[in-house]
Amino acid sequence: MYLIQLLLPLYDNDGQPLPSALFREVKQELTDRFGGLTAYSRAPAEGQWREDTNRTVRDDIVVFEVMAEALNRDWWRAYRARLERRFEQQQVVIRASAIETL
Repeated sequence: MYLIQLLLPLYDNDGQPLPSALFREVKQELTDRFGGLTAYSRAPAEGQWREDTNRTVRDDIVVFEVMAEALNRDWWRAYRARLERRFEQQQVVIRASAIETL
């Protein structure tokens, strides 16, 4: 079993809020494919990274996660590329962890 998490930005590169329809679409797509999802959207997480030695970039994100029996890497790579175009991002982080349900 895998836990797959998508880290999605709340704001575009100009600091403007992204349309809520984008998030609704992703929720629907993931629910349709995986039978459900969990969205951590009430208290946005803060992402921070260095673009170079002089500049730190910050972003507010929401986390969507799904569980899947198998990890279809090709599907996730293609889906990540679609999300990067939709959200106009250089990179959308999608991460997967093998888990054991108890």
